[in-house]
Amino acid sequence: MQFSFRSAYAIYQREMARAFRTAFQSILSPVLTTSLYFVVFGSVIGARMEPVGGVPYGAFIIPGLLMLTLLGETTSNASFGIYMPRFTGTIYELLSAPVGVAETLAGFVGAAATKGLILAAIILGTARLFVEYEIAHPLLAAVYIMLVAASFALFGFVLGIWADSFEKLGIIPMLILTPLTFLGGTFYSIRDLPQPWDAVALANPIAFLVSGLRYSFYGVADVPIAVSLGLTLGFLTVCTIIIAVIFRTGWRLRE
Repeated sequence: MQFSFRSAYAIYQREMARAFRTAFQSILSPVLTTSLYFVVFGSVIGARMEPVGGVPYGAFIIPGLLMLTLLGETTSNASFGIYMPRFTGTIYELLSAPVGVAETLAGFVGAAATKGLILAAIILGTARLFVEYEIAHPLLAAVYIMLVAASFALFGFVLGIWADSFEKLGIIPMLILTPLTFLGGTFYSIRDLPQPWDAVALANPIAFLVSGLRYSFYGVADVPIAVSLGLTLGFLTVCTIIIAVIFRTGWRLRE
């Protein structure tokens, strides 16, 4: 079966239209929340803080705040996008249509990742209003952000298939991803933590993602960039395999 660009684009267009219909919730709200972080921690508190690794504190927290929004929004968008057709029963129209797994993923995951990238661009532009910063490796930063967006959109897709209630849909982003991102070095370098907490912090996979994005911005990192990239690619691969198994077995889709 050949890849149908028309089918994938139809799903992608529908999901993007849904995002823009709820722009206040899906775009304006996270941008406003992140802007407040820049005002409080970047401008007010950051002006009184010492540079971290040679980077002014206000600029130092930008990659962490960007990662915080990117993980939460791409996961939530993708999970909600596939959960709603399951909740309303319209998923059977999709399953009975001549649409393959690749087209389905390209539509749902592509739209969720696109929304994450749009948010990332708006947040970076907004940060410029409050904090001076330069990106040392812009190409690496762009590739890394796209990899993270795609990985967590796939993760959100898995979450949306697993969840059987709206409560479960919000558990992972709110109770796991957000706390792990805060504890993953968003506002500090994990090298500054006292022993043994610096070693404990490395058990948090989100710390590797924040460190990798921070390296692409300022050339400083808590862990080697190759490790961060490898972990991100590994997570993307695992999520892709899980989704392939789900579509092959019909788990949660045909129940």
